[in-house]
Amino acid sequence: MIQISDTAADKITEMIGDMESDRYFLRVGVSDGGCSGLSYSIRFDDTLAEEDQVIGWERFQVVIDYASVEYLEGIQIDYKDMGMSGGFTIDNPNAKFSCGCGASFRTATYRGKSKKCD
Repeated sequence: MIQISDTAADKITEMIGDMESDRYFLRVGVSDGGCSGLSYSIRFDDTLAEEDQVIGWERFQVVIDYASVEYLEGIQIDYKDMGMSGGFTIDNPNAKFSCGCGASFRTATYRGKSKKCD
């Protein structure tokens, strides 16, 4: 379903290790918003919902909420360490249009509800 680079997996493992609980996982999702219509959400969480899809990795778990699965099929998550502008990146084959910063997108079948970026 999704791919995570070795660099991103190492960073995720490091960040989870810095938390004081082994219950945390990486939650990836999509919601309406952003200048292109849909925005990515990537964060650490420790609460599962019944409809969540759980993907086990060697060192951690990735969780995707049911509504986001179709928009995230085939994504590639990477981590770029570029000083103050570094962070996780998402390459999404479903995105037919993305904003300049890459934080929001739209697909061929859903435009989302765009909002002005902060």
